[in-house]
Amino acid sequence: MELSTVDSTNNYALGLIKTNLAEHGTVVFAQAQTAGKGQRGKAWITEPNSNLILSIIVQTEFLPLHQQFVFSAAMALAVQSFFNNYTANETVIKWPNDIYWNDRKAGGILIENIISGNGSWQWAVVGIGLNINQIHFPDWLPNPVSLKQITGKRLNCLELAKELCKYLNHYYQLLQAGALREILLQYNKSLYKKGTTVKLKKNNAVFDTTIQGVDERGNLLTGNAFIQSFGFGEVEWIVPAK
Repeated sequence: MELSTVDSTNNYALGLIKTNLAEHGTVVFAQAQTAGKGQRGKAWITEPNSNLILSIIVQTEFLPLHQQFVFSAAMALAVQSFFNNYTANETVIKWPNDIYWNDRKAGGILIENIISGNGSWQWAVVGIGLNINQIHFPDWLPNPVSLKQITGKRLNCLELAKELCKYLNHYYQLLQAGALREILLQYNKSLYKKGTTVKLKKNNAVFDTTIQGVDERGNLLTGNAFIQSFGFGEVEWIVPAK
């Protein structure tokens, strides 16, 4: 469904689930949203009628809860694969699921889950925001970039959303087929700064470490002789300004 304006496509999709109006594969696409949500409670700022904003409702009952990260990795790979069509395969995934090009953020994913009373994972709402035609961003946003800035072309966001959904469906089918190891391997091959030394911050202390990969639980693995494991939210990535 296409909306001109909404507070948040994720909120709209969650409302469909809560009122028993949800169907697997329902896509909520908006030209503008007034209260977009990002990771860890942050706002997602987007210029109206300029970017790809959508949420897709996905049935997840066939997956156990401990595979939430592999599901997230599959969705990130779908978005990366789609974006690579326009960036000469130069798009990578910054842990856990931001889309990066040349050290600049092109988009992100926010997944919100519905867990039943008996502990089964019923639904996931996959919210995706991608910078498409926007060229002016707030000064406080860290290193944003859009497809128009990369390609020099203005693109149709609705048509791009339809194309993206084909990739999302492909990776969902891989999950259904049990290709979890393949998904995790592909995610690690696509991981931003893997094998290089980066700066992370924990408890206001900045330190240098080498990115080794991400495990099946979604923990970031860093270090050399001694491997450290960090859960999402434990460390902040210090990305050089562009």
